[in-house]
Amino acid sequence: MSAKKPNLILFGIDSLRRDHMSGYGYSKLTTPYIDKLASEGVLFEQHFSPSIPTTPAYASMLTGMDVFGTDVVALRHEGPLGGHVKTLAEVLEENGYNTTCVGFTGNPSARGFQTYLNYESWVPDETTGRAPKAENLNDVAIPELERLAADDKPFFLFMRHMDPHSPYLPPAPFERMFYGNDEKDPGNASMEPVYNFRPFGDFLKSWIGEDVTDQEYVSAQYDGAVAYMDICMQTIFTKLQQMGIEEETLVVITADHGETLYEHDCFFDHHGLYDCTLVVPLIFKFPGRVPAGKRVESVSVIADIMPTVLDLLDVDTGTAYDGRNLVPMMQGRTAPSEELTELYITECTWMRKHGWRTPEWKLIVALEPDFHGKPEVELYNLIRDPEENVNLAEQEPEMVELLRGRMLAYIAKRETQVDRTNPIYTNTNWNGQNRYFESSEDAYNSLYIGSIVNARSLQAKDKAKEQAESAEEQEKETVSND
Repeated sequence: MSAKKPNLILFGIDSLRRDHMSGYGYSKLTTPYIDKLASEGVLFEQHFSPSIPTTPAYASMLTGMDVFGTDVVALRHEGPLGGHVKTLAEVLEENGYNTTCVGFTGNPSARGFQTYLNYESWVPDETTGRAPKAENLNDVAIPELERLAADDKPFFLFMRHMDPHSPYLPPAPFERMFYGNDEKDPGNASMEPVYNFRPFGDFLKSWIGEDVTDQEYVSAQYDGAVAYMDICMQTIFTKLQQMGIEEETLVVITADHGETLYEHDCFFDHHGLYDCTLVVPLIFKFPGRVPAGKRVESVSVIADIMPTVLDLLDVDTGTAYDGRNLVPMMQGRTAPSEELTELYITECTWMRKHGWRTPEWKLIVALEPDFHGKPEVELYNLIRDPEENVNLAEQEPEMVELLRGRMLAYIAKRETQVDRTNPIYTNTNWNGQNRYFESSEDAYNSLYIGSIVNARSLQAKDKAKEQAESAEEQEKETVSND
């Protein structure tokens, strides 16, 4: 290893659920190249993203803080990431790193990179109607990787892959890799509820096609997109080897959240606090510093990534992170008393809900009526009903109150620790409508995507506005500290 500090490559894959990866036991061979890399490092088997969707998840990933620490809980977060936290990019720049972000411009938690590069990750190719997202990323990322590696400074390269994020449009032959039936079979009606759900219907029709009748075809497109991305990622792995910097580069593979396919009426999106949206991969590879071929059964969460990365890079910030350093866990040095068993979970995507997850139970409580007309309280036994299809809230009122009590006690503790109110209570414009939904019908009639362009616009702010907001926030922080 060279004298300079190690490099860091962080793959932040959007909407990748771990149970659709072959390395995590999925029956379809979707991720052979990621699996191979995992066999040379450490794979965490129970990694969760407790606060969905994109904006709060990446905020936790890139600051080491939970939603109480970041004060970010909603997709449509108003204002920049607060100046009370430092991002991984900011910390590493202070420690002599060159930093580049690919495919994540405009998000509040993308603050602090020296270089921002973008690629087409939403709109399909006009000729084929497919979206070669990962190849588009490689076209931008590989020349940047070469530039960074040629410098005397260590580098941090963050790449946000979008292939598992709708629209799922992998190029040939991946669109047929996991599907061999007739997707337009007139006798199949499984897509009817999808297209009849008005908030998403037109958006989904715009890329799936109104003549598709089989939901399994769409789910197979998701798997095909994952497999396509996996092969494209191998190009980057190979480049590392050929440049001779594999031994001095920490590689981390993770995701911001999972994805709902045809479960729970949350069609082909990532809302709903069910495990399909909370389960994500976490893999570390760093020859000589990370054990090879290790699988860790203990629970980890997205806020654990930054403190773990900083330890592996020998960077000490003196900051007390909400996330835990996972290096002792990799080395088998974690005591049972240090195990994480219960999680506070939140979502402010298309619905405002929070809950409490234990190894056996999950409680979900709605803070506003949701557009699916689901009950205000849901309770699932994760042992007997791992797919969370049988709501036991009415049959188990004592368990509801027990879990609600634990959740509220945790909220009170964290609010005291950060001296701020839980952001799920204060982010009143989480839905972009500047109001509270009075009923499920109200929410249903108010929330509408419509098109790929509209969906993309929800993911990022105007960059000039973002920079102005960030400067204003930092100025306020400076004044308050004087």
